[in-house]
Amino acid sequence: MTTVSLTDVASYLPGEPVPAEFYTDCPGAEDKLRDNPMFKVPPLRHHVAGDETNADMVERAVQPLIERHGAAEIRSVDVLLVHSQLPDLPFVGAGTEVARRLGLNPEWLVDVANAGCASFVHMVKLARQILTSTDARTALVCNAQSAAGQWFTQSEVRRLAQAAIPGDGCGVGYVTTSARSPILDVETRHIGEYAGDMTVALDDGRKYWEPGESQLRIGFTDASVAKVLARGNRLVPEVVTDLCRRLGVASSDIDVLVTNQPNRTFLRNWREALQLPAERHPNTFDEYGNLFGAAIPVTLDRAIRSGEVADGDLVVLGGFAHAGDFAGAAAVRWHGGRD
Repeated sequence: MTTVSLTDVASYLPGEPVPAEFYTDCPGAEDKLRDNPMFKVPPLRHHVAGDETNADMVERAVQPLIERHGAAEIRSVDVLLVHSQLPDLPFVGAGTEVARRLGLNPEWLVDVANAGCASFVHMVKLARQILTSTDARTALVCNAQSAAGQWFTQSEVRRLAQAAIPGDGCGVGYVTTSARSPILDVETRHIGEYAGDMTVALDDGRKYWEPGESQLRIGFTDASVAKVLARGNRLVPEVVTDLCRRLGVASSDIDVLVTNQPNRTFLRNWREALQLPAERHPNTFDEYGNLFGAAIPVTLDRAIRSGEVADGDLVVLGGFAHAGDFAGAAAVRWHGGRD
């Protein structure tokens, strides 16, 4: 079987850090949910500029890959996979615009709409499958998150507890048919029974695309928050443990666990369930907030740059999406990629 590697990752964070007070000091700021574990506010996050698009962020995130591997190599990628947490346009994903900006002509181009906060794992699995079953040899995997500085800064949404949690950013991965940093295995679950539990709400009851005065928000209720907490606490340790079992290692043997970054409670509960110390579970929540799908590649890139990931480390990427309709984990034996 062809060996496929997560050869490199890179990231981009827009603008200057935005302090929590932008939300907590907003007139009429909601207090009743601030103590809920889902809504404990990070000190900082980043916001996209008013005219900054998902394609802009991907273009900027890819630049370090171009510098390290050469423009010709990146331009020749066979597969382009893109997940945009907040699409810039109805009907049209960012993938084709990313290809135009970067001068790509991929045989495979897919805008991935599902798998949310764990979509990087989902796309790594898709890339691995395409590279092992076709003539394709290289893939670019891109996660762009732009909801924080656009959706959650709306005047009526900004005062809600949910608004202070997200941040914006972009992470990208370069996947190749090589043995450099092999993807050892990937475990994914699409959980249909939880489909539809993630909702949005509008006070006037209209459909999100219909004209009106109310502002779109996530439809959190006490019951839905409790379900997400219970499912998230369970799903990530389950998929990581099952992945480790197939690899023949204990979860405590993981050198570096990189997860999505929804809140401090999940991060603590996941590493405790997997019997890992905090120093083996990189945490970017306090600096970047919840980056949704971009969190895994952005956090991995920062961990590599800071020396938290060493040559030869067993790195496991894991997360869950939405209200629990997807969970996934991928194992990589990391060997550099920063020539």
